[in-house]
Formats: sequence, structure tokens, C-alpha cells
Amino acid sequence: MPELTKVLVVDDEKRFADNMAKLLEVNGLLAEKVYSGEEALKELHRHDYDVVLLDMRLPGLTGKGTLERLREAEVAAKVIVLTGHASTDDAVELLRLGAFDYILKPCKTEKILELIDRAHRKKLEDERAG
Repeated sequence: MPELTKVLVVDDEKRFADNMAKLLEVNGLLAEKVYSGEEALKELHRHDYDVVLLDMRLPGLTGKGTLERLREAEVAAKVIVLTGHASTDDAVELLRLGAFDYILKPCKTEKILELIDRAHRKKLEDERAG
């Protein structure tokens, strides 16, 4: 039996993070949530995740700052950035910093699930490639 995909939801809007985690679990994924970039870094150093859903606008350590720190620490999880305010320049910058992809809020469940699945498959490919 394949291992369940483990997703970390990082969003300072507690209701959004809580609802997203529940939605992911209902769809057969394992999900945890934290409400800041700092908490995300701690959680990702304690546990392995396959995918991180990372909000761009976080108090304190921003989504971009969190993404930079994750890449410096060589965290294997694939990061999908969630944002309500994206520009082409932001998207290019996030991808350059190592984000797997980004998605605009509000977003359809099917789109999020599809991106998570693609990100998880890419993580597994990367692990096999060594």
C-alpha cells in the first residue's frame, strides 16, 4: 500500500489553514498546519513532509523568506506557494527561489489536489534520481 502524501499547510489565516488541512485529509492526504514561517521551519526540521502549501503574506518571516530558508536548509519537500496577490514578477521570483508552483487564492479543490499530486510525484522522482 502506498504511503500517504504528507502536506504542511502554512497560513496565518487560521480558518483557511484549518479548513485546508481538513479538506486535504478528507481527500486521503495527511495534513498538518502551522500559522507562521517560523513555525513552518521548526516543523520541517522535526518531520518530513512531501509538500508544503505556503502562503506568501505571513507576519514576521514572509512566505518568500520562508522559501529561501527552506532551500538553504535543503528541505526535500516541494513548495506550492498560495497567494491572493500575484504578479508575473512575483511568480518568476518564487520559481527562481525553488517553488514547485504557485496558485492564486481562492482556488478550486481539484486544482490544489492536482498540484499536490504532481509535486509529490516530482519529489519521489528526485529521491530516486539521488
